[in-house]
Amino acid sequence: MLARGLLVASALLCPVLAQQLELRALEILNSKCTGCHGAAQMSGLDLRSPQSFAKGGTRGPAKGWIAKAIRGEAGLQMPPGKTPLKPTEIAVLNDWLAAGAPYPKTTNQQSNQWWSFQKITRPKTHQSIDQFLNATLAEKKLTPVNKADKRTLIRRATYDLHGLPPTPAEIEAFEADNTPTAYANLIDKLLKSERYGERWGRRWLDVARYAETGGYETDVSFTNAWRYRDYVIRAFNTDKPYNEFMREQIAADELHPGDLERDGGFFIPKEKLDRLEKWIATGLYTVGPVNYEFALSGDQFRVEWQADAVETTGSAFLGLTLGCARCHDHKFDPIPQKDYYRLAAIFAGSEDREIPIVGRYGIFAYTRFYPRQQAVDQLKERIQKMSKSDPARDIAIRRLGEAYLKAPTKIDTATILAHTEIVPDTHILARGEFSNKGDIVQPGTLTAIPPATDIREPAEKPFIPQRRKALAEWIASPENPLPARVMANRIWQGHFGRGLVATPNDFGRQGDPPSHPDLLNFLAAELIANNWSVKSLHRQIMLSDAYQRQSSPNEANSKIDPNNTYLWRMNRRRLEAEELRDAVLQTAGQLNTKMYGPPVVLPLSKEEFLGIREPELWPISQDPAEHTRRSVYLYVKRSFKMPMLETFDVPDPTMSCARRESSTVAPQALAMMNGDFTRAYATKMADRFKGPNAVEASWRHALGRKPTTAETAKAQSFLERNTLADLCLLILNMNEFLYVD
Repeated sequence: MLARGLLVASALLCPVLAQQLELRALEILNSKCTGCHGAAQMSGLDLRSPQSFAKGGTRGPAKGWIAKAIRGEAGLQMPPGKTPLKPTEIAVLNDWLAAGAPYPKTTNQQSNQWWSFQKITRPKTHQSIDQFLNATLAEKKLTPVNKADKRTLIRRATYDLHGLPPTPAEIEAFEADNTPTAYANLIDKLLKSERYGERWGRRWLDVARYAETGGYETDVSFTNAWRYRDYVIRAFNTDKPYNEFMREQIAADELHPGDLERDGGFFIPKEKLDRLEKWIATGLYTVGPVNYEFALSGDQFRVEWQADAVETTGSAFLGLTLGCARCHDHKFDPIPQKDYYRLAAIFAGSEDREIPIVGRYGIFAYTRFYPRQQAVDQLKERIQKMSKSDPARDIAIRRLGEAYLKAPTKIDTATILAHTEIVPDTHILARGEFSNKGDIVQPGTLTAIPPATDIREPAEKPFIPQRRKALAEWIASPENPLPARVMANRIWQGHFGRGLVATPNDFGRQGDPPSHPDLLNFLAAELIANNWSVKSLHRQIMLSDAYQRQSSPNEANSKIDPNNTYLWRMNRRRLEAEELRDAVLQTAGQLNTKMYGPPVVLPLSKEEFLGIREPELWPISQDPAEHTRRSVYLYVKRSFKMPMLETFDVPDPTMSCARRESSTVAPQALAMMNGDFTRAYATKMADRFKGPNAVEASWRHALGRKPTTAETAKAQSFLERNTLADLCLLILNMNEFLYVD
């Protein structure tokens, strides 16, 4: 204590020591405190200037509050989270407070110091992915493993971009191509295929918590959700710039206003259909979980819907856990409760709306024949009143069928986000409860992230809201440091199995720090510089040496970096649920590559039907050819996940899925060896390859290579006692089929 007292006294007497103390203290405040107690002014405290420090906050004078907080007294622990202040930092702040909390004349306290909130800048020293990674490998004394062979590379790249295995012909062509550009040409070819959009569209649907029912007890149906799914697939296939992809999902109706009227002809003009496609993008906010019992109170329904909209926006585009600020100031990130409700106010006055995909002429054409529909409704009502034993009931049912065939076909519709007639006020809710209303807030963006925006609206009413448009422009601005970093990290994760930030939906203080911050900064800058082209970033990542490495272990490296955090090798991964199902179908020669359209509802076993509360709400697709379409087109019901997909960790669509789990549990082996699906398609696989070359053909299509001499001998011996279908089932259960190196 005496030594510290002397140090403080010396600082007061010596200008040099005083300046050093001030600078060290302000450095700690900027790096550890002003993220929350800066522009965000959490608990009313702003530590960026001597004037705001002197003002204090809602807890009282800043000096006494900080002293308690850094000591962990009175229920306070600052900064919150995993990393407390170091003893040396606490000592500096105590000395600074004892010296009167002086601020230096020139400081950088206005900048927010949290890494993900910093402006994206293109690094000057390294200009390629491998330069960043190799520098870290050298620093950590890690030796990268060798390049993978061509068969491994094409299988890895095809699964990564298509979610399907390469065909034997594709493998042979790539292995035979010895030109220097063979691998780059392969990547370009894979990116041009429509299979790419199906694969990476599914990844975005995970983030968008996509489903075709609302969940909860009622689990209501979203009849047009599939149109949003198709929009996403098309967006990836056409390489829609990611900033436009974000803007359209948030506010396409405000960014591209108009109508679908025909211009003197029978068809809607193409430019208007293109506008409709953009409107459908707002389906992001119409496919979330919905508890329709909340509709018994309009206020509660709106509050819960706005909460889902805010939290999905934060997770998907900003990589922030905004939901933590619904009940109180965010405990870790610089997001005060007021900011949460400023964002919620942006979505006030918006609602899902079903619109006809025809002009007024088409509606008249439908209503002309509506009396035929009335006849159907009257017959149905009459039949429902009849007893099952009435010979008149059968006649009426036959007449009902005939009447239904004559009735007009329902007009195609789409569900979009649109404006309500009245824009309700948004209140800060104490503890997040809809009935506990506090102050009214105006719409605006997060104050901690530049360029923060207050949304100004005319005092006169009514007016056409432009709130979501303002939000879209703020999020998609190249000045906003989060969206490009978040998306670059998602793309990296899709190729390496783990993001540079291992918590893709949380770039805040509760999330993991980036393993290679400069590389992430570089990738984000590249995404923006290349017109927000996602395909361009895929290509850059996949052409790197890091992506082309083997997945084989190295004992010396494993001792230093057992989790391969620094990417001295490629990470091996198990196929995801949809990849596994699609790979089995393709190997058996049964995959139907038809794209788009309403969801496919698959038949279920008797045991599987027991898991559905109301089996009549599982309308099996009548065309058997539909049952073998890609898994991205399967019906997604929130209250019931397809058993095989659930066994292999298909995500819960209740909330945004940042990263899929990859568990290893006994039911997976049982499903693959004894499940109806794999046994049925092992039989079809056997029918496809029966003949003298059955063993070789099975190996080549399932594993992408010929069997070895030893494998051929074992397979032939197995076939002397078992069927070819049994052998195919064994092949489908091999790790080499289930995993990608």
